Amino acid sequence: MSLRHSRRRTVRRVLVAAVIAAATGGMTACSTTLTGTPVSVFADPFRVGGMEAIDGPTGLRPDAKEPSRDIEGTDGGQIDEIAGQSISDIEEYWTSVFSETFAGEFRPVSTLISWDAKDYDGSFCDMDTYAFSNAGFCALDRSVGWDRGLLLPSLQRAGGDMAITMVLAHEYGHSIQRQAKLNKRGTPVLVTEQQADCFAGGYMRWVAEDNSDRFTLSTGDGLNNLLAGMILFRDPLLSEEDIYGGGDEHGSAFERISAFQFGFTDGPSACAAIEAGEVAQRRRDLPFELQGDQTGEWPVSEDSARAVVDAMTILFAPRNPPMLSFDARSAGTCADARPSPPVSYCPTTNTLAVDLPALKALGAVSDDDEFSPALTGDNTAYSVLMSRYMLAVQQDKGGLTLNNAAAGLRTACLTGVATTKLTRQVDTPGGDTVALSAGDLDEAVAGLLTNGLAAGDVNGEAVPAGFSRIDAFRLGVLGDEDRCLRRFP
Repeated sequence: MSLRHSRRRTVRRVLVAAVIAAATGGMTACSTTLTGTPVSVFADPFRVGGMEAIDGPTGLRPDAKEPSRDIEGTDGGQIDEIAGQSISDIEEYWTSVFSETFAGEFRPVSTLISWDAKDYDGSFCDMDTYAFSNAGFCALDRSVGWDRGLLLPSLQRAGGDMAITMVLAHEYGHSIQRQAKLNKRGTPVLVTEQQADCFAGGYMRWVAEDNSDRFTLSTGDGLNNLLAGMILFRDPLLSEEDIYGGGDEHGSAFERISAFQFGFTDGPSACAAIEAGEVAQRRRDLPFELQGDQTGEWPVSEDSARAVVDAMTILFAPRNPPMLSFDARSAGTCADARPSPPVSYCPTTNTLAVDLPALKALGAVSDDDEFSPALTGDNTAYSVLMSRYMLAVQQDKGGLTLNNAAAGLRTACLTGVATTKLTRQVDTPGGDTVALSAGDLDEAVAGLLTNGLAAGDVNGEAVPAGFSRIDAFRLGVLGDEDRCLRRFP
């Protein structure tokens, strides 16, 4: 979120590390680097893409089937074992489903290549692999390769075995694109990358359905962690003053997680529907680069919280706007709702109670830790504040239950609507101008996956599946109030 004043600000570049940097020539690599016509299954808040959301084992099975592929350059270690098992499993998936969606028969990639970016010897796709901490698909020889020394161990530490499998499923998606002849020459990288994210989602659905002899993926914590890890894959946040031509743009975390969800929910056919016009339609007027006078961050304060609440009142015009209190203790006296710190809504008194120190902590910018899946900032906090205001909007409409799972998803959806409404500047009575900044969607997504409060009911209870929370939020970002109320009556 940004608070825009006339004075110029120093631009803060949010540089989430590019774990897989784009390469040259015939190689497709992705910086560690949402919709066609997406179909999400909302009938049951406790299901994800039609599957029951449950916790369970996630990762390489202890009795995993032997890999079917050899690896050139391997050191025989655990990382390469997981990578080799991943490619073998991904190929088993595509063998079973490719011809159901695309013409022709599936062809496995030619070679698997492992290197250590700390070593001077090694090459991939006619490139020296020293200091090349990447993974990719090489169109020159139809090979897939990865750095076992820096990249994959870091991904494993951040997200477990399945983070490795996820990246390789994405890279293999680039081979599928070529086999399926999905894209003409000159297709934007933004499109091809989100197609590959989508293909990875289709494979992960196959694993979650217990079809894999090598891996397991729970639809509860396992899938939540996988989605949180995808925040690593977002593009760095740059200003219009930065040299950034957009030719290697991969997409925001909001977009890339959504693309994954399309594949998980609807399979490879949904991925084929991702093309340049569809991506542009989905982006609408949402900001993806900082303007020259923005920092992208608006420190949480009493004044900023009042300004956000004032903006919501202007945008939604409830008959009875909620009162704002900074006495957090008052939430404990509410007759019909439990506290949901750092912001609580009490229907009886129609009051938003803010625990300001806790809200500040929630909105603090996370350290740019190279492989940390966390991405927090001001809108991690403001999205929670807006979500509690959306409960007041629902209360104002009357007849809506506020204390169940459907209410939590309805709230997430309406918070998405509120976020999109802020693409236009709102001048508040206090003299502030509130508007969405690039990166705000990703910060809201991070909150939905970590604390989930923006998808919580009046008691702060959120459905366990982060997948469902983001699905509902996206429905609002791309829709309107009526759509949210119809979907979650």
